[in-house]
Formats: sequence, structure tokens, C-alpha cells
Amino acid sequence: MIEFALITMMLVVLLFGVIDFSRAIYERQVITSLTREGSNLAARGAGNSAAESITNAVDAVIASANPLKINTKGRVVISAVLNSNGIFRVTAQLSKGGINVISKVRTGPGVPSTMPATNPVIPRQNQTTYVTEVFYNFVPITPVGKLLKIILPTQFYDVAYF
Repeated sequence: MIEFALITMMLVVLLFGVIDFSRAIYERQVITSLTREGSNLAARGAGNSAAESITNAVDAVIASANPLKINTKGRVVISAVLNSNGIFRVTAQLSKGGINVISKVRTGPGVPSTMPATNPVIPRQNQTTYVTEVFYNFVPITPVGKLLKIILPTQFYDVAYF
């Protein structure tokens, strides 16, 4: 009976750890899919202007983010980046969601703004690339991570270029 009690406690702790770790992997995969979808939709231009296309893409990403709660625990940022003879400029950007984060594509307020050339190939000369960023706060549902001092990330981030 004592051995059963000890083994049962270890198995319960292991089970709860697997649940939280699996949720983290699942949410990370959903975020990766959302970034790809957002950049693809913005690049296809479902609107009369870049700003309208970005607005439609952000709304579509948030609508398809189920089971994630982007409106309360996340943020979607889509930017249009133009390479004008080697000068990278954010020509349009929209951000929606429930958390306050700063886009990693550019720094400082105001559009357009100049951004550093981190990769000279993206975007190509005189072309626009759409960049989708998704931020999401992960909250474990079990206290096992704290008990075992295992630290899962508290915020997920993913970016896609199209």
C-alpha cells in the first residue's frame, strides 16, 4: 500500500507535467500557423490598399486563433516593409490584441519608420514584404512547474515573412 501511494504521487506529478508541456507545444504550434496565415493573407491583398489588406489579415488571424484568446492574452502585429534602394521602411502596420508589446520589426512610434537591415535579402529591392508577429502569454494550468522548479516560457513569440 505504501509503495502504491509513492508511485501514484510520482505518476500524478508526471501526468500534470506532461499536460502543461503538451499545452505549451500545442499553443506554440498554433502561433506558428497563425503567423504564416497572417503574412500570406496580407501579401495576397484582400483590400484596396496595404492598410486595408493588413486590417483584414489581422482580423482573420484573430478570428481563426481558436482556442487561443488573442483578444485577452495575445497580440497580432502585421507590418508592410518596403525595401527602397536598401532603405527598409515600415509603410503600414496594425496591431491588435489584449497585451501591450512592442513590435520587433521596428522601434519607436509612428509610421513610416526606418528599420535596420538585418537580412539584405528580405525584402528584395523595391519590393514589399509582409511581416506577421504573434505574441501570446502562456499560463500553466497546473502548479507542477513551480513545485519541480521547471520554468516554461511565459510568453511565446513567432514571426513569419511573406
